[in-house]
Amino acid sequence: MRDEVRVEVLPYRHVLSVPALGSAVRVVRQAAELVLVECGIGLCHPAVGPALLILAELATNAVRHAAQAASLITVTFAHGPGTLAFAVHDRHPYQPAPYAALATAPGSGLALVAGTVMELGGTVTVRADVDGHGKAVWITLPL
Repeated sequence: MRDEVRVEVLPYRHVLSVPALGSAVRVVRQAAELVLVECGIGLCHPAVGPALLILAELATNAVRHAAQAASLITVTFAHGPGTLAFAVHDRHPYQPAPYAALATAPGSGLALVAGTVMELGGTVTVRADVDGHGKAVWITLPL
């Protein structure tokens, strides 16, 4: 696993907020594809398929588990030389432990996310909101 990238210094950023409904997953994925093309990352790049899978899983989790806490989820895309980062933010207070899921919940969506990120040499970080009532799950992937 590589060192964590400081996403706040990546030069390009796109933010999308969508209603926490089942249709959000499709909208998030379509937006991600547009952002990737805009960033000059071809949809055939080997990291794109896994990145879209990870993003869809995180968006699904946010819709499934956080919709009662808030009506919106927010997805942030950031990129810079050699790095793609994205986060899914919701207002549910639960703080998942992605790497622990590999041992405690193998086969779960969160374990899939952690395993895929590790295979790609990326990082997954959960950042709590200052008020403790939400979090963002940040993924960084090398390009």
